[in-house]
Amino acid sequence: MVNSPHEAMHRIFQGHPGLFSGVSEVLGVHFTPPTSVTILPTDLTETRPLERRVDTLLRLEAEDEEPLLLAVEAQGKKDPHKPASWAYYASYLLTKYRLQPMLLVVCQDRATAEWAARPVTFGPPQWPLLTLRPLVAGPHNMPVITDPDEVHKDLALATLSAITHGKNPDIEAILKAVTAVLQDTPDAVKNPVIEIIFQGLGKLPAAALWRKLVAVDLSFYKSPIFEEARDEGRAQGQAQGRAEDILDVFDVRGLDVPEAVRERITSCEDPETLRHWHRRAVIVRSADEIFTDE
Repeated sequence: MVNSPHEAMHRIFQGHPGLFSGVSEVLGVHFTPPTSVTILPTDLTETRPLERRVDTLLRLEAEDEEPLLLAVEAQGKKDPHKPASWAYYASYLLTKYRLQPMLLVVCQDRATAEWAARPVTFGPPQWPLLTLRPLVAGPHNMPVITDPDEVHKDLALATLSAITHGKNPDIEAILKAVTAVLQDTPDAVKNPVIEIIFQGLGKLPAAALWRKLVAVDLSFYKSPIFEEARDEGRAQGQAQGRAEDILDVFDVRGLDVPEAVRERITSCEDPETLRHWHRRAVIVRSADEIFTDE
């Protein structure tokens, strides 16, 4: 999907390859700022039919230092199988490019970030073969930037910070600081930032706030993604209204609504189905009977 936090958390490094310098500094690990950055193919598929793809892969070059491969992975939840995949990526990249690999994992919730940051050892306990230690950027260590002056200093870092802090209580102040800077930013820079923050916030409540701020503070900005999201939001609102109407009928009729029935009604987004259930709600003897003629 276009509106995907997963895509935003790693694609921002493609649009702003130098961002890794700011992120690594925040994380307390020194890497010399690259003098050039090359975006490489992300396909790590082997000759046999087994497809493996890293989210974003960059070649970073710095003066007087060996080039470095940076794999950026966006991680939305804990996955016990992922460390083995990451170890494979590192080994494959070292073998293919003969350059030292580095892994940065970007997360949007603290629990996942802390899980991803834990070193994972492979091999028997009496003689560990290797240890995986990715750098992790997430709400636990990314700066909360609410000062427009700080946003202006590093717009890319502020953009990633806004995405990783999508659930932060201060998200409104964070987003307002970004829009304050974007008002005087050229379209070529401003528009991708608007889009990637919108993608990064996904279905979080902060996404609706971002749309509102962009509409008010950046009123001339037009985007197919924003139009699509507005239409999607309108449809979701209508579905929610129809679901509430069904539950109101049950309430007036004094019918008990099991939690499973309530969940199925409120999670439905098809207007025709909801309209049909609404009619059935008037005549059925129990709430779950609205589904019996399907």
